[in-house]
Amino acid sequence: MKGKIRIAQEALAGLKDGMTVMIGGFLGVGAPEGLVTEVLEKGTTDLTVIGNDTGFPDKGIGRLIVAKKIKKVIASHVGTNPETGRQMNAGETEVVLAPQGTLAEQVRAAGAGLGGILTPTGVGTVIEEGKQKITVDGKEYLLELPIHADYALIRAYKADEKGNLVYRRSARNFNPLMAMAAKVVVAEVEQIVAVGEIDPDEVVTPGLFVTYLVKKGGSGCE
Repeated sequence: MKGKIRIAQEALAGLKDGMTVMIGGFLGVGAPEGLVTEVLEKGTTDLTVIGNDTGFPDKGIGRLIVAKKIKKVIASHVGTNPETGRQMNAGETEVVLAPQGTLAEQVRAAGAGLGGILTPTGVGTVIEEGKQKITVDGKEYLLELPIHADYALIRAYKADEKGNLVYRRSARNFNPLMAMAAKVVVAEVEQIVAVGEIDPDEVVTPGLFVTYLVKKGGSGCE
């Protein structure tokens, strides 16, 4: 092994029960399936997971839901995974729903070092319960706090050996935001190339933010 390149078991060796984990993807598109498989095989449980959604029972975050490895999920919707709704209604898993744009901005705020964001979305609805409201120029806003994580498990199309990441079309989704908001960032990638082989203009996530690279389909990341 050299530099940031690891197999999945090594990259997730520090993931412990009860940690907070961001997982990229939008209905499974752009989800780091190999890393999710490693979390399942590792047996880590009681996780707080942040993601746009809970995927499907057999894709993305949904696989962790079905295996009951999550104690709390923060997402913008859960309708594509019936098991999430069942666990929520049964009191088995805590589900916190947030408007999609608000959730994205909360993650972005964490990565940018902001103390929160002001948004009119949710004012006058159940979303505002327990939250601080601030009036600016006569208009009410909710103060939404940044969301941080211990780990971010993300998916990219290509990386160089320094961890600079390139995404592919809609698979980008939440991945770049999450890469900036966690203590440890593990990127599952399809290709790893030598430094200098990626046009700097293509780089979306600088290697500064990436802790480990795991090649999709490689040892320990099927």
